[in-house]
Amino acid sequence: MKPQKFGIGQPVRRLEDARFISGAGKYTADVMPDGALAACFLRSPHAHARFTIGDLAEVHAMPGVRLVLTAADITHLGGVPCLAPMPNADGKQMALPDYPVLANGEVRHVGDAVAMVVADTEEQARVAAETIAVTYEEQKAIVDLDRALDPSAPLVWPDLKSNIAYENAIGSADSVAPFFKKAAHVVSLDVVNNRLVANFMEPRAAIGEYDAASGAYTLTTSSQGVHGLQGALAGILKTEASKIRVVTPDVGGGFGTKAFIYREYPLLLEAGKRAGKPVRWVADRSEHFLGDAHGRDNLTHAEMALDKDGKFLALRVDIRTNLGAYLSQFGPYIPWLAATMATGPYDIQAVHARVRAIYTHTIPVDAYRGAGRPEAAYLLERLVDQCARALNMPREEIRAKNFVRPEQMPYKTHTERTYDVGEFEAAMRKALLASGHKDFAGREAMSRATGKIRGLGFASYIECTAWGEGENGFVNLEKDGTFTVLVGTQSNGQGHATAYAQMVAQHLDVAPERVKVVQGDTSVLPTGGGTGGSRSIPVGAVMVSRASEKLVEQLKELASEKLEAAAADLEIADSAVRVAGTDRAISYQDIARSSSATPEKLKGNGEFVPPDATYPNGTHVCEVEIDPDSGHVDIVRYSVCDDFGVTLNPLLLEGQVHGGVAQGIGQALHERTIFSPEGQLITATFMDYAIPRAADCPNFSFQTRNVPSTTNPLGLKGAGEAGSIGAAPAVMNAVVDALRRTYGIEHIDMPATPARIRAAIAGAQKTKQAA
Repeated sequence: MKPQKFGIGQPVRRLEDARFISGAGKYTADVMPDGALAACFLRSPHAHARFTIGDLAEVHAMPGVRLVLTAADITHLGGVPCLAPMPNADGKQMALPDYPVLANGEVRHVGDAVAMVVADTEEQARVAAETIAVTYEEQKAIVDLDRALDPSAPLVWPDLKSNIAYENAIGSADSVAPFFKKAAHVVSLDVVNNRLVANFMEPRAAIGEYDAASGAYTLTTSSQGVHGLQGALAGILKTEASKIRVVTPDVGGGFGTKAFIYREYPLLLEAGKRAGKPVRWVADRSEHFLGDAHGRDNLTHAEMALDKDGKFLALRVDIRTNLGAYLSQFGPYIPWLAATMATGPYDIQAVHARVRAIYTHTIPVDAYRGAGRPEAAYLLERLVDQCARALNMPREEIRAKNFVRPEQMPYKTHTERTYDVGEFEAAMRKALLASGHKDFAGREAMSRATGKIRGLGFASYIECTAWGEGENGFVNLEKDGTFTVLVGTQSNGQGHATAYAQMVAQHLDVAPERVKVVQGDTSVLPTGGGTGGSRSIPVGAVMVSRASEKLVEQLKELASEKLEAAAADLEIADSAVRVAGTDRAISYQDIARSSSATPEKLKGNGEFVPPDATYPNGTHVCEVEIDPDSGHVDIVRYSVCDDFGVTLNPLLLEGQVHGGVAQGIGQALHERTIFSPEGQLITATFMDYAIPRAADCPNFSFQTRNVPSTTNPLGLKGAGEAGSIGAAPAVMNAVVDALRRTYGIEHIDMPATPARIRAAIAGAQKTKQAA
């Protein structure tokens, strides 16, 4: 594809930024329909209790109160759907317990929604909600994933006779047994993948409206895709999808958590219908902690069988994953997705990966940036480091020995993944070179001279992105000579307006500022897959490219009449259609205003359904310095070399990686979700739940070593989640490296907080003294 000034590969600055940083962004909370009422949700203070609601006459009579809803009032509504149920090992689909939009007589986690109040103001709604008399009969709760399968553990769903939601496996015990039997070494590891709360900048918000004349609903909400919500709402409201319009304005972060259907959305639409006015709700930060899906939360055991030379033979993995009390939209699929990526970038001859998804009396768990792939990479890269130590091999050399080689591509894993391309060792060597790892000994000595310890860790990863559903959209030429892109993905801050404008510029040679991107409205575009799985650019950009190409053909046909030349003799140049080799041209504006320019001729349609996933990969290298007296960790160096196929915009790409790495650092060193034994969420505010600050993140060295994807027409690979996948294992391997060098400590779990590091050091010193 011919390079263009603003096209593919160019570092075009984000078109959105001037609007956002000047305060001109428009988020859901900024939408204020005339006469809108305010909603408040009463949530359970208990993790598990039976309850009854008293007489509501007093609440109905309170100032400003327009509506009070409990489960008894909405028996006609369906439950919140799980869209990714999984089969058990016997092939039978897992049971799907009811996920009611309001709890009916029993609550199953702190924050479970019990009632909804609508009033003239938010304050009136809150006061009324607090007045509702609820009698709770507290029951025993299970919140500890490690104890949830004990015979004495309380059952979240007694009818299921167990807290196991489903159990299945990739491979079999028999398939790996011969390799473990002949192995010269078997190395094992147990890791905790800690539960996370997304904490995007903009909490969820929504507005429900109903038009009585047409019988149509409108939901305005911060989301990762309007079409998925439209379908889910149609099922809950038991109406046709065409009767529901979903609109998403600007979004302040999503990270997977805003992709899901939540109970507030159908309730707001129902309230808008009953009240005859729009009903608004804006979550506060505490509601985000208690009402939005959490992420991660796995306990995993792994064993690697190796020959005497350090070659990986077989891998056993046993994943126990916490689904919470209810099945969130994609929750059951996430640990299975992790299992399919269990072997990472390595050539391993046999795999047995068992998945047990488990209910607890906690907030539901679902996809969070990376969704299963970070869990897989974290386990594997911690295990690979453990293997290197057990065999006394350099960590880079055991990886190099076991990487899938370029000449093995396409490579089919024993988890039924097919890697199309990849040069994993070359990316690792480039990342290590950039990190200055050969000079590490000198830097370590400098740290020791100041009473600190230093460690270097790295992690090589591969992930699957941009598979499944396609995109069908349009690029339109407007009468003023500008262009409009209609696309079914949804920007959450990634820079889609810039990226898609570049695709139009690539084909139509226009300044990106002359391209408008329209998304987030089911009334404008009938289909769309939204944003998730790093799909927007690999899928959406191909669609925009094809729509632009189609529009170019149509514009040439229109221009040929005016220029009296065959369409084959025309070219696109300087924002016009020109007779090749001459100065005879016609502007886009003149074409759009010509009598023969019908709307259909000014609209280019594009469609792309990915034939398979793309597989970005790379290596992260982290260097840390630890103060053993305080346990504080400083990340002093961080280098990344990634393979993202073809780079559409290097500035946007680097920004995505930086953000992902920051979130990986957060999981590795700061973020910890703690429940009391009774199920209270102890870390329910920023007073108790730590997230990384700017001072916790170093300057990043970022490079690419790209190998174009063969499953994507443009060679693109997804990039939105990669930073979070490589970061946590790289940081933790660096922390363990520092602790091992001085204290012989070979394992510590995330988050490696100062308190945990101090405890580990104290334990190692005590053991040494006892010896």
